[in-house]
Amino acid sequence: MPQTASPIILVFDSGLGGVTVYREIARARPDARLVYVADDAAFPYGALSEDKLVGRVLKVIGDAIERCRPDLVVIACNTASTLALGDLRARFSVPFVGTVPAIKPACAQSQSKHVAVLGTQATVGREYTRALIREFAVGCKVTLVGSARLATLAEAELNGRPPADEEIAAEIAPCFVLDGNRRVDTVVLACTHYPLLLQRLRVNAPWPVDWIDPAPAIARRVVDLLGPSLPGHGAVPTRMLLTSGQQPSIALATALKAYGFNLL
Repeated sequence: MPQTASPIILVFDSGLGGVTVYREIARARPDARLVYVADDAAFPYGALSEDKLVGRVLKVIGDAIERCRPDLVVIACNTASTLALGDLRARFSVPFVGTVPAIKPACAQSQSKHVAVLGTQATVGREYTRALIREFAVGCKVTLVGSARLATLAEAELNGRPPADEEIAAEIAPCFVLDGNRRVDTVVLACTHYPLLLQRLRVNAPWPVDWIDPAPAIARRVVDLLGPSLPGHGAVPTRMLLTSGQQPSIALATALKAYGFNLL
């Protein structure tokens, strides 16, 4: 049946990285009622064991589903998606859109056929990521780079505490590999936090590369599932729920406006 009411879309991340995905969804469905859930009380997820992480993601998202009754849930977190997406779909009837490393499009567009996947240590270490490489990287060399600090640096940037160039350069340096006459020409941003630093990444890169941000593809998938924006429906304020119970600071609320947030 045709959709007659604006959908409720829940966007979940371990912290604030999902705002890069939120921005693209808000552009694609400006009529939607968006709820952003950040599990900031447990950030960063790399500190949790896999069992604890799955249990926590199921609980936090389950509580949010019960509270908000969304029509669709977007897991704007590579770590949570690669580990818990199957469990979420098995437990809840609401449709889910996950975030996984964009290895297939990166390898398809690479001219040098050498790409790097820049993610958290948890994401690049998972069998899920290696399976994507085996399936989609035929004929293309893939260098996996697990960053211990880049997500935290991205949160600091958004909160008005920009990290030094040297800190960013050190985290991305392993991506820039020269293998004979082939050098990396494409870097997959396999953490939704990293596009928060996109301009800084470009400035601190040893040579120009294409940076693959998964957010536009996620937004297209949302539209595939829910349909296009409904006419006659104006933008509505965003609800932001932090598991720490804190309220966004004035500085953070101001910064979030650049990502399309109009907080309640």
